[in-house]
Amino acid sequence: MQGPRINHRIRVPKVRVVAADGSMLGELDTHEAQRMAREAGLDLVEVNPKAFPPVCKIMDFGKFKYEEKKRTNEAKKRQAVVELKEIKLRPKTDVHDLEVKIAHARRFLEEGNKVKITCRFRGREITHPEAAEKQLHVVVDRTRDLAQVELTPRMEGRNMTLVMAPLTKQSRPRPRPRPDGPPAHDDAP
Repeated sequence: MQGPRINHRIRVPKVRVVAADGSMLGELDTHEAQRMAREAGLDLVEVNPKAFPPVCKIMDFGKFKYEEKKRTNEAKKRQAVVELKEIKLRPKTDVHDLEVKIAHARRFLEEGNKVKITCRFRGREITHPEAAEKQLHVVVDRTRDLAQVELTPRMEGRNMTLVMAPLTKQSRPRPRPRPDGPPAHDDAP
């Protein structure tokens, strides 16, 4: 059984008891504490088994479990889920194809996901890792406003990988206000 021990499962001779209203009742025999809980129509729940003597509280265990489950679900909802999206390149990936891949990376970063860019070498391409590193630096330069490099380019077997993480909301550079001058659109003839 997992979770706290309740009622008859508490096997120690003495426990420190906390009443349902939160007041301390002191150190009591376990049977006396269980009797008090039964009379109140509640359960005796061991809240700190490591203390000496163990601390038990008189409470409605069903309600306690329900509220605890509700709290964990609420915490899970607030938790931000960051996925790792992967973009694959080759050292010979053409300029337009690279632009498309950069657009995908920007979209992933705007959604708040991390991006892993992998450049895979085939055959003799491995003798020129600088070509792949150049491509990865182009991607980093084009996404600098949205991301920071988390793992710099490095070789892993026949792949060169780079991981970028989205910038936090505070560290994103704000768009600069336009300098004083003519308005963006002129309605006058």
